[in-house]
Amino acid sequence: MSKYTREDIIRIVDEEDVAFIRLQFCDLFGVPKNIAIPSSGLEKALDNKYAFDGISVEGFVRNEESDMYLYPDLDSFDIYPWRPQAGKVARMFCNVYAADNKPFSGDPRHVLKQVVEKANGMGLNIKVNPLPEFFLFDYDDNGQPTTGTKERAGYFDVAPLDQGENVRREIILNLEEMGFNISSSHHEIAPAQHEIQFGGEEAVRAADMVMTFRMAVKTIAKKHGLYATFMPKPVEGISGSGMHMSFIAEDKDGKNIFAGESGALSETAKQFVAGILYHVKGMTLITNPIVNSYKRLVPGYDAPVDISWSSNSANRSALIRISSDLDLNPQVEVRNPDATCNPYLAIALLLAAGLDGIEKKMTPPEAVSTRNGGAEKELDVLPLTLGEAIYAYQSDSFVKGVLGDEIYNKVLTAKKAEWKEFRTCVTKWEIDKYLNNF
Repeated sequence: MSKYTREDIIRIVDEEDVAFIRLQFCDLFGVPKNIAIPSSGLEKALDNKYAFDGISVEGFVRNEESDMYLYPDLDSFDIYPWRPQAGKVARMFCNVYAADNKPFSGDPRHVLKQVVEKANGMGLNIKVNPLPEFFLFDYDDNGQPTTGTKERAGYFDVAPLDQGENVRREIILNLEEMGFNISSSHHEIAPAQHEIQFGGEEAVRAADMVMTFRMAVKTIAKKHGLYATFMPKPVEGISGSGMHMSFIAEDKDGKNIFAGESGALSETAKQFVAGILYHVKGMTLITNPIVNSYKRLVPGYDAPVDISWSSNSANRSALIRISSDLDLNPQVEVRNPDATCNPYLAIALLLAAGLDGIEKKMTPPEAVSTRNGGAEKELDVLPLTLGEAIYAYQSDSFVKGVLGDEIYNKVLTAKKAEWKEFRTCVTKWEIDKYLNNF
C-alpha cells in the first residue's frame, strides 16, 4: 500500500509552506543529482513531465536520445529538516524514463527495482540494513578539507574525547524527522571516525536512505565546521570506513526465512550466502568502486579479506557474518562494501547473487571461525586492487546480466580509465622510496 497519494503531496506542500521540491536521482556512480522546482510546478512534476538532458549526466549519454523524464516516487516525499523552515525544501526520489515512456535501462534505481521484483516473484520480501561509517575532519585556513583532526578518541569513547558527539546528535535528530529508525550511534575505532546505525528497510528505500544519509552527514558536519567524508581509507595506518550491508528475507507473513529450526540457519540462508560468495569477485568493482577502496581491504584493520563466511561474529576477516538479535533473527551481513558505491547497484548485485544461490541451491564452503580456521585449503581472497576488480568484473557474465549492457559497459570504460590514470601517476611514496637510491 502506498504511503502518499498525489492529493496528499499537494496538500502537504501547501500546509507545510514548501517553496521548492527537489526531483532527485543519481548518476551511474551514485552521485546525487536533482532538478529543483518551485511549488507552482508540483503538478507538472506529478504528471511526469519534467525532462532533463541525459547527455549532461555521467553514464546517461545517449546521443540518439538525450531527453529523459523524471517520474517521482510519491512515497519518497520528505521535507529536509536542515533547510530553512520558512519556504521549506522537500524532495522526491525519481525513476528515470526515456522519451518512449519506458524505464531507462541505465537508471540504477530501475536496476534495483527489477531485482526486487524477481525476489518478490520468488515469495521473498528482502530488507536491507546498510551501516555506513564516516570521518569528521578539519578544514584548513582556506576552507579546503583536510585529513587532519584534533581528537584522539577510539571505540565507544564519549565527550570530551569524542568531539563529534554533538554532530552525530544533530544528524540523528534530522534523520528521525525524515522517518529514519535510528538504532544507535557511536565513535568508531579510529580518531574522528563515526557510525550511525539505522534499521533495515525494503531494498529500494534502503538505497534511497543511503543517498539521504550521505547528504545529511555532509551538510550537518559543515554547519559544525567539519568535513565529513565516506572515503574508505583517508589516512594510512588506521582503520578505514566501510558500509556493511545486512540482509533479511521474509515470507508473505513477515517470518524470517533465514531462521531454521532451534536457532540454526536455514538452508535458504546458506544458499543465499553461497550465491554471494560465488559472485563476489565480479561484484567488487561495484561494491568497492574506487582505487582507495582496496587500501581498506587489507589484514589487520577489521576489514574483510578472505572470501569466506562465519556463523558467528568473531571472525572479523570473513566476508560474510551471520548476525542475530536476542530473538534469534538471523541476518546475512556482507562486510566488504564501502559508502563510495552506488547503493542501488551494490544492493541489486548482492541481492541478485543471493537469489542466484537460492535458485541453483548452491552450497557454501565450510564456515570458518578465525582467519583460515577450519579450512582445509588456503582461502581465496577479494581483489587486491581496482585492476584486479576490473578483471574479475569482466570474468563473471552474471554481473553483466544483472546490470544490463548499458550500465555494465559504461562502468567498465570509466573504471579502466580511472585505473590507467592511477597506474601512470607517480606518487610521493615512489619519490621518497626510490629517488635517493637510484
